[in-house]
Amino acid sequence: RPRLPLFLMNRIADLDITVVRDGGPPLYDQIARELERAVTDGRLKKGSFLENEILLGERWGVSRLTVRRAIEQLVNAGVLVRQRGVGTQVVNEQIGRQPLLGSLFDDLTRSGRYPTTTVLSHERVLPDTDLAEQLGVGPGSHVVYLERCRYADGRRLAIMRSWLTIEAAGDLTTNALLSGGLYELLRDRGVWPHSSRRTICAGAATPVDAALLGIAVGSPILVAEALMQDRTGRTVEVSCHVFAGGHYKMELSVVEG
Repeated sequence: RPRLPLFLMNRIADLDITVVRDGGPPLYDQIARELERAVTDGRLKKGSFLENEILLGERWGVSRLTVRRAIEQLVNAGVLVRQRGVGTQVVNEQIGRQPLLGSLFDDLTRSGRYPTTTVLSHERVLPDTDLAEQLGVGPGSHVVYLERCRYADGRRLAIMRSWLTIEAAGDLTTNALLSGGLYELLRDRGVWPHSSRRTICAGAATPVDAALLGIAVGSPILVAEALMQDRTGRTVEVSCHVFAGGHYKMELSVVEG
């Protein structure tokens, strides 16, 4: 294997990454966010190379697998690129970066918030006709229904209701749903969220949603409905998320075409 010229190697010995082991986000996600921040602020130069996963793991006090998952996350996000026989490199330009389709858990983690989850329901149900058609399942086929309450820094933020195909969510466990985002769990199973068609509207809290969110009946809420497809083009999730209106906002960038 050819050695890289020293001027190409970024030893990142001065890059201090500290992980929170108790109660924080997954270690690999913490490392990925720190590496991405280092690229953004210039501590990791575009075009530079990372050291191997074993050395990085020893430096940061984590396993090689943790480093690998962090790197894979940034490769999928377009921040890093792997070159066979050479190593892992920071991309030269970020204009073409294609970020992963993220869940609310992912969004909160990336923004520095601390997400936690309560699972209210996790069961197999028979969908109605419209839902079965949206998910592409036949008559009499079951789907997996999830109802979760998502917290941000201890504050109730959203009620998340999802219906997934059995193939996509067959062996998901309640414990896994407590500790991670749904889309990350799906990726771990080889189901890659690719696109989502969303409808967002304002509404008033029903008695059920008001009780779950800890707000008054009739309070303003934000309702986001979505159909998510994986990389094969199959619809694998139909969801309806209800957000407490005073605690959440959505930002959209509009560019003239």
